[in-house]
Amino acid sequence: MNAGCSNFTDLIHRATVSCFLHPLAGVSQPGDFSDGSDAAAAAEEEEEEEDDLPMNAVRGDSENPGEEDTPKTGELQLLVGEVFDAVTALKRAYVGLQEAHSPWDVEKIRVADVAVVAELRKLNLLSERFDRTGGNARIQRSGAATLHEVVAPYEEAMEKLKREVKAKQLEADNLREKLNTTSSFDRTSGKSKGGTCTTQALTPGVELFEETMCQVKEASKAFTSQLLALMRSARWDMAAAIRSIEAASSGMIGNPTTKLGSGHARYALESYINRKFFHGFDHETFYIDGSLSSILYPDQHRRDCFAQYHDMKSMYPIELLGVLPSCSFGNFCFKKYLSIVHPKMEESLFGDMEQRQQVLAGHHPRTRFYGEFLDLAKAVWLLHLLAFSFDPPPSHFEACKGADFHSQYMENVVKTTAINAGGARAGASMVVGMSVSPGFKLHNGSIIKARVYLIPKN
Repeated sequence: MNAGCSNFTDLIHRATVSCFLHPLAGVSQPGDFSDGSDAAAAAEEEEEEEDDLPMNAVRGDSENPGEEDTPKTGELQLLVGEVFDAVTALKRAYVGLQEAHSPWDVEKIRVADVAVVAELRKLNLLSERFDRTGGNARIQRSGAATLHEVVAPYEEAMEKLKREVKAKQLEADNLREKLNTTSSFDRTSGKSKGGTCTTQALTPGVELFEETMCQVKEASKAFTSQLLALMRSARWDMAAAIRSIEAASSGMIGNPTTKLGSGHARYALESYINRKFFHGFDHETFYIDGSLSSILYPDQHRRDCFAQYHDMKSMYPIELLGVLPSCSFGNFCFKKYLSIVHPKMEESLFGDMEQRQQVLAGHHPRTRFYGEFLDLAKAVWLLHLLAFSFDPPPSHFEACKGADFHSQYMENVVKTTAINAGGARAGASMVVGMSVSPGFKLHNGSIIKARVYLIPKN
């Protein structure tokens, strides 16, 4: 900007000098009545000294104190003074525009931009006045080029700002849409966004509960498979791990462990995971807090649970937690992850505890392992919401180790042919070796069987 102003000032200086050295025809100047040779010599001498002309010539001060300026010279002097004033004002306006950018102030930027444009227009008007007073085409073209150089950076900056504002606006619209979609998940009323409850939201069915339980089973198997693969990659002693799991389950060290068949370690690991996830299932918040809404406002609470079920069913859990990391579901994931994945386990599997540190900080890692965990957490959370949508809620049960097998209430996780291959007969000769996942009994008498691992009775 300073270079542009300096070039423009130099152009005005040269134009003024040219006007003084080459006055318009028909205007009398001192020395016009001398002979032709003297006039020619004087003109030649003035041309040679053009670059060294002192500033008093620019201001119109004659070497002869008594010499009077012509009207044209006076007008040019006035024009040059206005040009310098306009350039100074333009500099001040530009400084104001820079200051408005740090800190960013949209209103100040707008005002400063208007001031800069106003000063540029003033310079344009002065250029037109100069043309009317005898400026030649060369100076006019130079002035226009200089003005374009001055304006070009501002135009480029304005275009860049417009693009940035448009990008920010799109980002804000996207976040607002996500917030509107997910805000109903953590709401306290059972009303839909339109303000009324739909008929579907008041009629949870047994088939829907069975379908959701199937999703829990599939998510449980997927997460167990990934955790088992990580353990084997870390060269864990699976027999020792199973003994540790059963000891933690029974609360007694030294109890005889269940003898598992070949390739059946995953059932012990799945049993451990499900036991952790379903702990507190009979409470409306998994005992995360002391809420008693289901007792104080039972009808409203049932509507709330089923409305939340529908709101969350089609959402990706990581996207939901990205917008509402500390919602009820987020707190549930926080508690269950810390309960299932022990610090030493995580350090052994991954070589560090970065994921645990992120969870403790209130964040949700975007890793494959944590993604599988969230899929299972979402399935269990949806099943819990659906359970508390029924009146009365389904009762869940688990088979105890050593209990007789009852096909009405239990489902064996191992194929019958595999058991028969071991020489045992399915049914009465088999007892429960471990409970893999709980079962449910619904209000209409329907039974969702508990999944168990069977061993020979003797």
